[in-house]
Amino acid sequence: MIGKLTGTLAGKQEGGVVIVDVQGVGYCVRVPLAFTLADDSPISLFIHTAVRDDAIDLYGFAAEHELAFFRQLMTVSSVGPKTALSIMSVAETSALKRAIAAGDASTLHKVFGIGKKSAERIVVELRDKLQVETGAQELILGAGNDAEVIEALLGLGYSAAECRKALQGLGVDPSASIKDRLGAALRRLGARAAV
Repeated sequence: MIGKLTGTLAGKQEGGVVIVDVQGVGYCVRVPLAFTLADDSPISLFIHTAVRDDAIDLYGFAAEHELAFFRQLMTVSSVGPKTALSIMSVAETSALKRAIAAGDASTLHKVFGIGKKSAERIVVELRDKLQVETGAQELILGAGNDAEVIEALLGLGYSAAECRKALQGLGVDPSASIKDRLGAALRRLGARAAV
């Protein structure tokens, strides 16, 4: 199985296929339609290898988080690699994640071959996972110095909303150590649970 290809872009074919030349061997890799690079440019792609009875297809992504989202889409029943790639060609990965987390199936209707029921199935099956993921990312990005405290609380199983409430008006010096801020947040969460 191929996990990553690094080489030179040797050309493009129809249907979102690029040829990656790796030391004289040209690999045909399917990429999202928004992919743009000039020929002879250095390229590095994270690869998903799809093996079928009649073919071995490579799907490439510029970033690991895109590959992870591609694989997450394929966990939905009736979504294969070609459909997942088509979905990822509609918009940026972060915008797609936010739309699915918000329950917006209309964004997925733009994809050829995805009807209303299929779009709703994708939203239903991935919404909760993506709400946690996008909520945690937004919470951490907006938290500034508390990012590590939030990550620790999320790791302990608290929701993003509980983390946000625990850190609001904590009454601890902002320059206090992470250990002190985490301890104060846990005490506050424990006091709420006891009520």
